[in-house]
This record gives sequence, structure tokens and C-alpha cells, in this order.
Amino acid sequence: RLNGKVERSHGTDQREFYQLLTYKDNVDLNAKLAEWEAFYNYHRPHGSLGGKTPYERLVEKMR
Repeated sequence: RLNGKVERSHGTDQREFYQLLTYKDNVDLNAKLAEWEAFYNYHRPHGSLGGKTPYERLVEKMR
């Protein structure tokens, strides 16, 4: 049931993160992954969420 959503997320990660990535070692990669995760969840608007970030949507749902 959620497989399509997971595949879409992996595609977004591939296009917007991994294809643009250059890194030196695993420590550098982990730092860049943490940066990407914060951007994706707190700053990047999502079309499926009406232009809101996942964090904004979460806050709405918790009210």
C-alpha cells in the first residue's frame, strides 16, 4: 500500500540529493545526509502537501 510513496521518495532523493552529491568519506556523507533531511522536512515545499513542508503539515495535524 505504501510502496508507491516510498518509491517516489527514493526518486526525489536520487534526483535532488544523490545525483548532485560529492563527498570525501562517510563522515562527510553523514553530515550531508543530515543537512538534506533537515532541508527536505523543514524548508522544501511539497506539492502533495499543498506547498507546505512535512513539518508544517505535522504541526497542523497535531492541533
